[in-house]
Amino acid sequence: MNKVALSRLLPILVPVAFALACLTVLLPTLLKQVNMEALLTFKTSFIGILLEALPFVLVGALLSSLLHLFVSEETLRRWIPRNPVLGILFACVLGLIFPVCECGMIPLIRRFIQKGMPLYIAVVFILSGPILNPVVFSATYMAFRFYPEMVYARMGLAFVVAAVIGIIVYVTWKDNPLKLTFSQGVDGERSLHTPEHAGSKLTSVFVHAADEVFEMGKYLLIGCMLTAGIQSFVTKESLAAIGGGTVSSYVFMMGFAFLLSLCSTSDAFVASTFMQTFSSGSLLAFLVFGPMLDFKNALMLLSVFKTKFVVYLGFLICTIVFTGAVIVDKLLL
Repeated sequence: MNKVALSRLLPILVPVAFALACLTVLLPTLLKQVNMEALLTFKTSFIGILLEALPFVLVGALLSSLLHLFVSEETLRRWIPRNPVLGILFACVLGLIFPVCECGMIPLIRRFIQKGMPLYIAVVFILSGPILNPVVFSATYMAFRFYPEMVYARMGLAFVVAAVIGIIVYVTWKDNPLKLTFSQGVDGERSLHTPEHAGSKLTSVFVHAADEVFEMGKYLLIGCMLTAGIQSFVTKESLAAIGGGTVSSYVFMMGFAFLLSLCSTSDAFVASTFMQTFSSGSLLAFLVFGPMLDFKNALMLLSVFKTKFVVYLGFLICTIVFTGAVIVDKLLL
């Protein structure tokens, strides 16, 4: 049995051993070519961004686990108003009471829709919940404590974007957007948020919170590394050329937010590092667009909703966030 396992591993071990040998020989030469000052800046920036963001990720995961385990879906359904306008307002402020991270939002909303929640209310909650909550407000305030206008602009624009998209969906979309059969990806996401461990509810809270921290942590680490790398290795002239463009700065920051897939409790610390390079409007677009639509959320949306609806929703988010950020930048920031 061991011989069989070794024979299977041999095709992998030989190239790895060869690569390590080459790296050992070339490492001194490579280190001489590395800008050690830039490497030190990278390390300092990475640790600084990570340590600022991590406490808010922990708090967000703990609150989300409390909601998941102690508040039933039926209880939330009883609170939903029948009037469309009141329903949209209710969904916008729901995050103030029940902050939920982006990674837990879509599986939760799928169950809500299956149990009778109107689609437009569910969409508003998906868009506004990850931003309009006290944890994200506190994190954004800490990141922009010397520029509080950005904090209120983020909350206000997120409210307006979610409400406008909710109204558009209420008027234009009448079909059921859910897929008839769900892929295993949805169940996989749900299993990340539903601990199977036996024991007390208190134990389940911490187990569930730990699962969420590990689930979000990899995106946070990748985001911090990419941000620190851009700050350290990309010249300021290149960033200034992108950030100085009227349209390119918005497109770059929205695309950056989509790829990073940061948790809304930590993205403000990343955005604050670009204050000297990019316009306030483009940073606002980063802060609002990312929690509403990023790479990992797009995959989750596609696993739950029909592709046509996801494309339609993505188009609305891109268009309204871009337009709103430009208007707010011109009038208020």
